[in-house]
Amino acid sequence: MKENTYLQARFAEADCRPCPDRTQCTTSATRPRSIAVLPRALHEIQTRNRLDQQTEQWQRRYAIRAGIEATLSQNVRAHGLRRSRYRGLARTHVQHVLTAMACNVARLADRIDTTPRTRRRATHFRTLCSATG
Repeated sequence: MKENTYLQARFAEADCRPCPDRTQCTTSATRPRSIAVLPRALHEIQTRNRLDQQTEQWQRRYAIRAGIEATLSQNVRAHGLRRSRYRGLARTHVQHVLTAMACNVARLADRIDTTPRTRRRATHFRTLCSATG
């Protein structure tokens, strides 16, 4: 909302604090309720996008992204992919390729091993392997 113009309504603390329905309005223990209202055009876009997110097609498409995000998260957390060990684009690219290969080899080893050591959520890749194999 930082880039867009919006209206913000803030309730007075004297009105908000004694209200019996306060827990349904806000989670703040001390501050009063505050509401941000987007301009009509942006509100309609936001509403339409939220309705689209309820469709099965959108959720299928997003499931693929969720699998990719999980892979990236694994590489960042387990293999330090957020920082490069090398200088220069070419060497950094080699690091990324080797890290991705190592991740794939580890996943294949997990797939072959019948007794998994860790309990992980099934990735999109694993689901595809299960469907074809």
